[in-house]
Amino acid sequence: MAGVKAAELIVICFMVLQGFVAALNCTSPTPAALFDELTKHLFPNKLLRPVETFAKPINISISITVAGIIGVDEKSQTLSSVIWQVLEWDIEGLNWDEKECAAKRVSVPRDNLWVPDIHLKQLLDEASSTKTPYVYLYNTGHVYDDKPITVVTSCQLGIYTFPFDIQNCSLTFGSYIHFATDIQMIQGATAEKVLKESRDVIVTNGEWELTDINIADSSLHLDSGSYSEITYYIVLKRRPIAYVVNLLVPSCFLITVDLFSFVLPPQSVDRSSFKMTLILGYTVFLLIMNDLLPVTGEKTPLITPSANTSATNLSDHQSISDVTLSASLDSPEPVLEQLRMLGRELTAIRVQMDKYCQGTKATQEWEMIGTVIDRLLFGLYIIFIFVSFITIISIWIWNNSFAT
Repeated sequence: MAGVKAAELIVICFMVLQGFVAALNCTSPTPAALFDELTKHLFPNKLLRPVETFAKPINISISITVAGIIGVDEKSQTLSSVIWQVLEWDIEGLNWDEKECAAKRVSVPRDNLWVPDIHLKQLLDEASSTKTPYVYLYNTGHVYDDKPITVVTSCQLGIYTFPFDIQNCSLTFGSYIHFATDIQMIQGATAEKVLKESRDVIVTNGEWELTDINIADSSLHLDSGSYSEITYYIVLKRRPIAYVVNLLVPSCFLITVDLFSFVLPPQSVDRSSFKMTLILGYTVFLLIMNDLLPVTGEKTPLITPSANTSATNLSDHQSISDVTLSASLDSPEPVLEQLRMLGRELTAIRVQMDKYCQGTKATQEWEMIGTVIDRLLFGLYIIFIFVSFITIISIWIWNNSFAT
């Protein structure tokens, strides 16, 4: 048993000194002959990193294609997407003659080869992928590994300019266990090619639009060592038309109606009822539209107080006087008594008129104050709406002018 282990160790050391594997010699130009050679010289070494010496790092080329944007969750700060991940590397020392083996490339089981442990740094949930058990192996020793994966990643989202916001999410790929001295991440396709391919295959025509893709090399430095990484920056732009139609247009309509409400006279009782009805309607509208908003927030409506009018109805006093006069004319009392009663009535009427005049002056003063406050609030309201509209239009123009 010890002799067998020693022999295996000698073979491994010899392979390390002479190369990971040697050139394959097919006995015949058939698939069976080629796979016999692969089974003898390559598949038994699937646990070893395919390099000549352990001190030499292996270059892993990575490319991705964004095949779909499933959704962006602002509350949980996550991005759900479908990407096609392509990994490429070379098995040093492996090659065969294309004519001798009658094949330039073959598909071999992934489990029979050494595969790098490339993971996604921002991954929050376990990635689900369609099972692709095969990889392409070329006669030069080049390995091509392509598989689709569905990922849920963290993304710091900013919604200050909602619904005209543009989000920049990063996807960082690197080895989980191997240091940079063992695995070096290499950029595959250029950012322009990745963006073009992603736009060609993307099938999600929902809320988000893929605007740009940028690529940068990065390194993660820890006390134990440094890791080589490749970061993809996915730039997404929200399609605002649904929010404009369902949120902004009704809001503009309600604001316009609210502006016309200032034309009503302040002393009108209908104005306060109209204002309250408008505020109630806008509150119900916000409750209905709550699912469309990315976050919940408190909005304090500005309720303009309307001046209340108080007037004294003189018809009561007039009717009392008429009854008194008619009763005095029909009474058989002497004329002197009638004049005394008439004097008392005139005195009472004068007292009531004085009180009424005093009340009217106070009411006029309050109405004047209410009118000034009303005009001041109306002016501030117009300035606020004007500034808000200019800001929204500017952000919308900037959003549409962003590179697409």
